[in-house]
Amino acid sequence: MTISSSLNAGVSGLASNASKLATIADNIANSSTFGYKRSVADFHSMVIDNGKGIIDNGKGSYTAGGVRVTTQRLIDESGPLVTTSNPTDLAVRGRGLLPVAQGTSIDSNGNGTFGLQFATTGSFRPDADGFLTTPSDLVLLGWPAAPNGTIPNFPRDSIGGLEPVRVASLYASNPTTEIQLSLNLPATGTMANATGEAETLSIEYYNTLGVAETLSVSFVPTVPATGASNTWTMLVEDSSSGGAIVGNYTLQFDDAPGFGGRLLSVTDAAGTPYNATDGTIAVAAGGGTINMNIGLLGQPGGLSQLSDSFALVSVSKDGSPVGNLTSVDVDANGYVRAFYDTGVTRVIYQIPLADVSNMNGLETQDYQSYTITPESGEFYLWDASDGPTGDVVSFAREGSATDVAGELTQLIQTQRAYSSNAKVIQTVDEMLQETTNIKR
Repeated sequence: MTISSSLNAGVSGLASNASKLATIADNIANSSTFGYKRSVADFHSMVIDNGKGIIDNGKGSYTAGGVRVTTQRLIDESGPLVTTSNPTDLAVRGRGLLPVAQGTSIDSNGNGTFGLQFATTGSFRPDADGFLTTPSDLVLLGWPAAPNGTIPNFPRDSIGGLEPVRVASLYASNPTTEIQLSLNLPATGTMANATGEAETLSIEYYNTLGVAETLSVSFVPTVPATGASNTWTMLVEDSSSGGAIVGNYTLQFDDAPGFGGRLLSVTDAAGTPYNATDGTIAVAAGGGTINMNIGLLGQPGGLSQLSDSFALVSVSKDGSPVGNLTSVDVDANGYVRAFYDTGVTRVIYQIPLADVSNMNGLETQDYQSYTITPESGEFYLWDASDGPTGDVVSFAREGSATDVAGELTQLIQTQRAYSSNAKVIQTVDEMLQETTNIKR
């Protein structure tokens, strides 16, 4: 009966507009919630009659199907970025999701079976165990860096390799691996009747444990009976080896016109051979190898033999003592960098960005987090700023995607639509009452 279908249509209109009102209320309530994604309600007509009328005794009739509503959260819509003062307040600018996990699934050592979740923003700060965690107990996940600061190859389509980002109680030391040595040896030291006195210098370096050690380098001249030998013996002693000689080299300098004073040859008596390609000798010291650059053969720089005085031009080296962590930050490519009081900066993690085929198909969880569903498709972990993903912004939070003015406008429209549907029900009730009165 068409009157009954009108009543049903009015009831479905009330229910659908009530659902829309719920999405509007949720959006307005979360207008100040960081990372909130707007919910929308879409209405769909339900067709019982094709609209052309049904021939019944020469008269047409129409049966109302009413309306149904579907709701979804627009996760692919982004809110504005809001600047903060915390370097580990993170937001994704563009497409992509930060990998996170519930803190309750991770123990104090960072172990546990955690389910992967995603977020587009978060205020991450170290918790009691040093894990970067939001106030809602979402822990940031990332790939750990190797000791040299590089990121190994981890699987991109699974959580294998991801671990909680931990920044507390971090110490760092860089062992010395390279020394650039530039000095001048006196040409008079290798002439006949010279005193034969050795020239010495000490070079401090840091071993693999961050302990300061010393390389003592001595240059002993070869004094001939007549003329000049232009030859020196270079001895390298290591304090960590009890003063043992770890390098013994014979240095021959050129005295030809135009090349006077430059290295002519380097011969090893103890230690690794001289590398003529880059001008280095490898010294085994402090449990590691230090490449000492003494200069290329026939080229200026490095070691020279000129004039009558010993002159240390420069000694440059890498390495540092053990340092305490002072701060961390995250760059646009998702690299978490740790800063130490020794001036050392080291990459300790990389935060990838996840992407799925259908962002709006993700299942919404509490605290603006999301999980994978069959509708969203499987995830893939990208380097930030690579592929379809945007970059990571530190010192920022993503604001709510709610447009309050637009929601208030829809609120008025929904109220009017709800009242109109109620009026339809009231009218149908009056018409049915009139039908009942006919019998009287």
